[in-house]
Amino acid sequence: MQGNLTDVAIEHFADDGTFPNNSLPVVIYRRAVAAPSPEAMEAVFDQNGWPSAWRYGVYEFHHFHSTAHECLGVARGSARLQLGGPEGRVFEVVAGDVIVLPAGVGHKNLGSSADFLVVGAYPPGASADLLKGEPGERPGADERIAQVALPKTDPVGGQAGPLLSKWA
Repeated sequence: MQGNLTDVAIEHFADDGTFPNNSLPVVIYRRAVAAPSPEAMEAVFDQNGWPSAWRYGVYEFHHFHSTAHECLGVARGSARLQLGGPEGRVFEVVAGDVIVLPAGVGHKNLGSSADFLVVGAYPPGASADLLKGEPGERPGADERIAQVALPKTDPVGGQAGPLLSKWA
């Protein structure tokens, strides 16, 4: 099930005034799951201590979560995701890729294949809110983001995964 733990990209996104982003980097695992499927993604996340929570896509509007870090596992298809809010960067993702977003990092689907499907996961006990960068969301969002605990495991590599050192 588990694939590549060496092709890992680290991306930093600064606060743009609307989207807080985070001082922690986004971690993108390319081809993390060798034979991607919804069930395979769920199994990898569940066995590594990030309970799988949903199957869907990625919303086609900029949004972020202030109460949880989020893991997105591309189970099928491909997409162009903009990370970091409107001032962020665009990434092509394909089945097997896993993206770990620290709380506060903006993300949006700019276009995807018809079969695009993501499995979402969060650290144990976490649940995500949905914020769109609208007036009045901050500073409350900033306060919640600062209180989100670091995860105890990496959703792809468990206790030995690179997320733990990248977020130390």
